[in-house]
Amino acid sequence: MQTIIELFETSVKKYGDNPFMFENNGEGYTSLTYREIETEVYRFAAGLLANGVKQGDRVALLSEGRNDWLIAELAILYCGAINVPLSVKLDAEIDLKFRLLHSGSKYMIVSKHQIEKIRSIVSLLPELKTTFVLDEIATNKNEMPKSVLLQKGDEFLGKNRNALLEIKNAIGPNDMANISYTSGTTADPKGIILSHLNYACNVEQAASLMVIPEHYRTYTILPWDHAFAHTCCLYSFMYYGGGVAAQQVGATPIETLKNIPKNIKEIKPHIMMSVPALAKSFRKNIESGIKAKGKTTERLFNFALNTSYRYQGNGWDKGKGMRFLLKPLVALFDKILYSKIREGLGGNLKFFIGGGALLDTELQRFYYALGMPMLQGYGLSEAAPVISSNSLAKHKLGSSGFLVSDLELKIVDGDGNEVPVGEKGEIICKGNNVMLGYWNNPEATATTIVDGWLHTGDMGYLDDDGFLYVLGRFKSLLIASDGEKYSPEGIEEAIVDNSTWIDQAMFHNNQDPYTVALIVPNKMALKELIKSNGLSIDSEEGKVLALKKIESELARFKPGGDLDNLFPSRWFPAAVAIMPETFNEENKLLNFSLKMVRGKIETYFAEEMKFLFSPQGKQIINDVNKT
Repeated sequence: MQTIIELFETSVKKYGDNPFMFENNGEGYTSLTYREIETEVYRFAAGLLANGVKQGDRVALLSEGRNDWLIAELAILYCGAINVPLSVKLDAEIDLKFRLLHSGSKYMIVSKHQIEKIRSIVSLLPELKTTFVLDEIATNKNEMPKSVLLQKGDEFLGKNRNALLEIKNAIGPNDMANISYTSGTTADPKGIILSHLNYACNVEQAASLMVIPEHYRTYTILPWDHAFAHTCCLYSFMYYGGGVAAQQVGATPIETLKNIPKNIKEIKPHIMMSVPALAKSFRKNIESGIKAKGKTTERLFNFALNTSYRYQGNGWDKGKGMRFLLKPLVALFDKILYSKIREGLGGNLKFFIGGGALLDTELQRFYYALGMPMLQGYGLSEAAPVISSNSLAKHKLGSSGFLVSDLELKIVDGDGNEVPVGEKGEIICKGNNVMLGYWNNPEATATTIVDGWLHTGDMGYLDDDGFLYVLGRFKSLLIASDGEKYSPEGIEEAIVDNSTWIDQAMFHNNQDPYTVALIVPNKMALKELIKSNGLSIDSEEGKVLALKKIESELARFKPGGDLDNLFPSRWFPAAVAIMPETFNEENKLLNFSLKMVRGKIETYFAEEMKFLFSPQGKQIINDVNKT
């Protein structure tokens, strides 16, 4: 397949009566079939043409995941226009304004929950002609509700259906489909230009790793503008004739989150996409439920987990050697324990696909033991995005799996020379899924795509069995004064996952005399500790006690500590700053995938970091940390 339109229409012919899109507007989920979605796409596309949308126009889409999100994108593409998908988490004044101006978007499609953001900046968007609103609300000048758009579409189809068909049939593989913006972690966001072929190719590439039966359903928690959800949920399930359920949107973000458990039980998904933050949240809820059943159940659960861990090994060697003796016991635990946990996630869940960031091996072991593996994959938006993934048939815990088909991949050193198997270097790849370039940014394009090879900026290696291991971003590396490099993500995860007293950690060393760490403590736990010692959090004694507790927790990772084997001691921080606030999306220190934006954190806390390289900063009990 060469275009998204061909992908969609092929599926309509093959799976026309299959339920495709599921939506819950407060009264339970209802579905539309592939053929019904096609009808709505034609109406929507005709409405856009009737309102002046032309080939090559950029049309921005700002909405929560829903049937109309996919219908709108397909309609834009049927017009020969280019979709600019936008995250609902973007703020108006900076993020949205930049993307809309930079892309030159002439039209906007928006939900009622996001319309006020556009209204607040519309006077600053001289190229914006019309805003189409997906819901029935009172509209302002140059706004049009979907009902009117569809009415105009019906009229257009009655008179000019062939005009739409001619435009749609002329769409080619290298025509632009999306301009998808990066999160802008170090500078202005870059607009990733993805063609029809990029998406169509990547869906077929991903299909080489696993098969999705046409009766399978997925429930999409991730935002639909995110490349991971976009390709792996919407288009991959479309390819196989499966069903896609949108998250039920509440009146507030908190209400939307609260809908997740009941939505899952109603949809009973077979596959879900997850990022590490969601994986950790699910695990926390599972363990809380076990703990609530009492000490006996908790001890049985922990024994069962340890038994399963021994049996499964690293996945690649599951049940081999003497491990096969544990199989009956693992089967028993699955029947009496794990199956009950899976019921809480609908009962049908076969596996998760993990992406968006590195998922630590311990989390992978946990979900594998429960009988719903979280299969780590790897990709980036510039590759549409799938590069590799584990599958039920072939997986190795800790790796990012096997490469998709029809993709060349190399690990290269700093001079661009390919390194032997097992050696670390930069991951580069070449294939029809690699982006066309960055919108209006030839300099960034030229440094990212060299002789057709996409330079990912990620460090990794291939093992002897063909599994890809991703170690982190080159820009994130700890670089000692002697030039030695190390990825900080594993260190940071090890500390947060093994300490109830530390919520977030960021390590830094850019050829400095020593490594430093920014620590966000678990303030509630520290307050309880201080209170239990008869002290006040505002007292000198209380502050010193809290700092000594953090110091003792970190000491567990030093040589001689009970966790000293989790990372090399040379990267242990010589100075620690206690952060006055968390890294979060509101202060933009986390991006939309809930990954730390290191450059912004370093700038935001520049004074604290500078202090860490002073004599006083090397003592954790100092006046700055006490505040």
